[in-house]
Amino acid sequence: MMMRHFRLRVHVYALAWAMLLSFLVQSVPAQNNSPTATAARPDISFKVSMSRPYTHLLEVEMRVGRAGNGPLDLLMPVWTPGSYLVREFERHVQDFAAKDASGRELAWSKTNKNTWRIQTGGASDFTVSYRVYANELTVRTNELNDQHAFWNNAALLMYPNGQLAAPSTVTVVPPLGWKIATGLPEVSNQKNTFSAENFDILYDSPFEVSNFGVLNFEVKGVPHRIVIDGEGNYEAERMRRDVQKIVETESALMGEIPYKNYTFLLHLRPTGGGGLEHLNSTALTFPRFAFRPDSGYRGFLGLVAHEFFHLWNVKRIRPDALGPFDYTGENYTKLLWVAEGGTEYYSGLVLRRAGIVSDKEYLAQLARGFQGLQNTPGRLEMSAEDASFDAWIKYYRADENSVNSQISYYDKGAILCALLDLEIRRRSRNTKSLDDVMRFLYTDFYKKGRNYTPEDFQRVAEQMAGGSLEQFFSRYVRGRDELDYNASLEAAGLRLETGRGDAATAHRPYLGADLGQDGERLIVRRLYAGGPAYDQGLNTGDQIVALDNMRVNNEGFTARLAEKKPGDVLHLTVFRSDDLRTMDIKLGERAEGDYRIVTVAQPTPEQMRLYQNWLGASLESK
Repeated sequence: MMMRHFRLRVHVYALAWAMLLSFLVQSVPAQNNSPTATAARPDISFKVSMSRPYTHLLEVEMRVGRAGNGPLDLLMPVWTPGSYLVREFERHVQDFAAKDASGRELAWSKTNKNTWRIQTGGASDFTVSYRVYANELTVRTNELNDQHAFWNNAALLMYPNGQLAAPSTVTVVPPLGWKIATGLPEVSNQKNTFSAENFDILYDSPFEVSNFGVLNFEVKGVPHRIVIDGEGNYEAERMRRDVQKIVETESALMGEIPYKNYTFLLHLRPTGGGGLEHLNSTALTFPRFAFRPDSGYRGFLGLVAHEFFHLWNVKRIRPDALGPFDYTGENYTKLLWVAEGGTEYYSGLVLRRAGIVSDKEYLAQLARGFQGLQNTPGRLEMSAEDASFDAWIKYYRADENSVNSQISYYDKGAILCALLDLEIRRRSRNTKSLDDVMRFLYTDFYKKGRNYTPEDFQRVAEQMAGGSLEQFFSRYVRGRDELDYNASLEAAGLRLETGRGDAATAHRPYLGADLGQDGERLIVRRLYAGGPAYDQGLNTGDQIVALDNMRVNNEGFTARLAEKKPGDVLHLTVFRSDDLRTMDIKLGERAEGDYRIVTVAQPTPEQMRLYQNWLGASLESK
């Protein structure tokens, strides 16, 4: 604004520039205010050792060269991309020390929770050493024991302030007999050494170090490997074949393979599960004996399909705030319903397109998703955009009231993308789909170095639909209106049945509480807003001692509740903390039948064509 007034007198011009410079200085993030923020690009190398795995301590040596001769700040990320919670990785750091090239100890101090300031004493080359306690196996944390090492570099390696664009190398010193797997490329003629172009790539490349097994396959000449740590009841060849089908299906959907190689890092453990996406790898955890029956195996393939699709949706097709990253705090976006929910939608659809599940199995899964959302009172309290924005404080910190106050951007996002896909197909007369939206975002945003905004996503969806989708986005994405499932399903000759007219499921008694057995104690785990238990004074944490003056456990309570009718009164004896009390709860009514997606009575040829194009199968008339 001030640059337009070219004829201002000199002192006014100078004053304007001073005000502008003051504003710019104040706008720079706090982490860039140190003397090292604008230093020349340094040489950075790491060495990660594990000399005593049983201590769970990963040993890190960081060498920094050409760092300048002033103080230098080293920062540890507080979160890792793809997992939207500040996890405070710096809390596991211990035994920090710094030395110059001659071995002289350098003074250092912490300036905040995750920043170590080195007083270099004029030395431009120095070495930092520290250890990180690693005893938590998730896809976003670190674990070291006598069986293996797994780590995320964001949870292990520091970066010089202002130098996220600097390249680096990582040398791993494994125990005898252990191998190394990572998505980073190896450095030629340097044993067990890997390179990263910048810290975003470094932090996007986890490591597995163990005596793991490997399954290899190629798609379009590009090598892929499944690195498996742990034993389980999987069939190796079946896994190799089906994961290859997923890769082929998704790469055909998006039109190309944007990497030189890909690594699936799979941990098999007694319990737990999840995944975290990366540019050319993914970390997966799955229960070791959950590959059978086939329903469990399909759950594993759904996890693979989800995380693999992320290599496009999130890692390259990036929502507004997700890259370049601020590793020192939250990165807010309203688009996780697309980034995560959209990926979840495609994970199920890809299994269908790959021939792994039938169209009927896919529709049954979709109906279960509808039912899960409708059984969540929080759907009326939180929009998909709000759930995305508040992920940092809500999604990973769910409590007993979360079901009443919020929704999952995964679950509702997947449903919204399914309905949006059908809406685009209907409006475009089956010539466009959500596939076209994803491909457009890939070519017109990722390939042009741009992130997309909520407005961009709506605009691209409208472009494919051939008209306004404002009502859909304002009511269902930004708003909290009940979803009209049948309005979208009708385009494919389908409708949703909820079972409310089914005599077998109508007039069932409804308490509106989830109970759990804790040893000999029957505990109220969750209450549903608007339900009889919620409205009549039962609390989460209450211990139910007796029902109608008779001692009861979870199994007995469930059996006796099934004998009741809506309107009957339960006489409960409960402990609340240490106080014994009684209360009467009048039961409500709710149909509990499964939701089903069925074919309309007489589907039209247009509906049948859309169904075929969507699910790759013929629509069967009733």
